[in-house]
Amino acid sequence: MSDLQFPPGFRWGAATSSFQIEGAAESRGDSIWDEFCRVPGAIADGSDGRVAIDHYHRYREDVALMASLGLDTYRFSVSWPRVLNPDGSVNPAGMGFYDSLVDALCAAGIRPWLTLYHWDLPAWLPGGWTNRATADAFADYTLRVHDALGDRVRIWTTLNEPWCASFLSYAGGEHAPGHTDAAEAYAAAHHLLLGHGLAVRALRAADPDATLGLTLNFTPAYPADPDSPADADVVRRVDGTSHRIFTDPVFRGEYPADVIADAGAAWPADLVRAGDLELISAPIEILGVNYYTSQQFRAGADAAEPTPHPAAPDAVVVERPDLARTDMGWEVTPDAFRDLLIGLHRDYTGPAGSSLAITENGAAIDDPDPASGPIDDVERIDYLRGHLRAVHQAMTAGAGIDTYLVWSLIDNFEWAFGYTKRFGLVAVDKELNRLPKASAGWYSELIRTATLCLPEQA
Repeated sequence: MSDLQFPPGFRWGAATSSFQIEGAAESRGDSIWDEFCRVPGAIADGSDGRVAIDHYHRYREDVALMASLGLDTYRFSVSWPRVLNPDGSVNPAGMGFYDSLVDALCAAGIRPWLTLYHWDLPAWLPGGWTNRATADAFADYTLRVHDALGDRVRIWTTLNEPWCASFLSYAGGEHAPGHTDAAEAYAAAHHLLLGHGLAVRALRAADPDATLGLTLNFTPAYPADPDSPADADVVRRVDGTSHRIFTDPVFRGEYPADVIADAGAAWPADLVRAGDLELISAPIEILGVNYYTSQQFRAGADAAEPTPHPAAPDAVVVERPDLARTDMGWEVTPDAFRDLLIGLHRDYTGPAGSSLAITENGAAIDDPDPASGPIDDVERIDYLRGHLRAVHQAMTAGAGIDTYLVWSLIDNFEWAFGYTKRFGLVAVDKELNRLPKASAGWYSELIRTATLCLPEQA
């Protein structure tokens, strides 16, 4: 075995999101995901988030579980329709839940890392993210949450994966609200970023010492034929609306010219107004990186089905049969993770003086039913080991990374897949008992030693 030592002070934790784990739907307003779950066929198993894994009532047990594993950081999200009522007033019970959760985390010595938006938008906001007014509403909501929790929560992520909340949701139709309109997707992307900028401005004014960040999901794209100009152009267009449409305005204060050109008539003429990009590009301390896989593309015929890549309807995913896959069908590509982190530091965060944090990384594995006994999820351990090696390699190459948060702490509602996909270190049985898998013990030992042991041939 060879050992890779992580530096003193490196932070270890896990992540979840509100709609995926909380349940207790009767004590909050509807989100767009509640509405989407009622659409026949929208969720693979016909399930919803009304009960989820009942974290709302079992949070003390879950915090104790985190402490037993040695986590020093827990990234969770706040449900906007749980803490605010349709008239904008605070729901005391909903805000009180997060107040108690944060107290429990602090008492256990676990750093609370709060994400303000992880997709459960209040259903009562007209037009959702296609409406510019939603960005202003988001800033108001941000301050309400900060008023209640800002004395203990010191790390704030504004948005989680705005690509999913814009292109996957408004162009691809796979996530709530399930629309398939490219112009709506571009509008949603800009208004999400505007909401981020407005929230950063509000938090800076209220709490100058808070640590602020944004979390983006990255799926590096590669041409199937490196010598094909057509394949290279498809990759450029996919990368434009997957990544650069978010990184460039945040870190460079501008939308890439090729992204706007590729959008053509789908880019609303009056979308970006004076002062928007100045707000969006306000400095942040952390870029959160969510990474699971990479993809290879070739140029082909335009897709007949709605695509989350409206500028690249001719993008065809090329499978690489030599690569292992997770239960999501995603290829396991840790080297692409290493290269991504090095590139983000070089091109964006390093020059901006921001740090990188791994805010999600993990694998869905077809785990056996927990009723059959302890779950020996060696494939998940192998996935995590390989990707943590990639993180260490990126750090050795100079990338500024100080936190790793596994996705996810616990099996949960996996959006359009319902409860059919399991990412957790901890299983949940039919009685909602929490049952740590082998990966939980492996991760706990890694945290204790800060040492990643690798087989010599890895």
